[in-house]
Amino acid sequence: MMTHVDWIGWLATAVFLVSYFTKTPVGLRRVQGVAAGLWALYGVMIHSLPVIVANILVTSVAVVSSFRKPSALASPP
Repeated sequence: MMTHVDWIGWLATAVFLVSYFTKTPVGLRRVQGVAAGLWALYGVMIHSLPVIVANILVTSVAVVSSFRKPSALASPP
C-alpha cells in the first residue's frame, strides 16, 4: 500500500518527466524547479538531509535561471 509520502515521490517523478515535453528552455527550468521542490518536500517527509539540500539547490538555480535574460555569449538565435 502506498503512503502519502510515496505519492509525493511519484508526483515529483511525473512532473520531472513532463518537463521534457516543454517547448522552451524557460518552461523546462520552471517545471524542473517545481519537480525539484517536490523532491525537497519528499526529502523532508523521509528525513533525508542530502535529498532536501540537493533539491533546494536545484530548485533555486532552476527558478532563478528561468528569469534571467539570455546571455550575450549564448548561442545565436
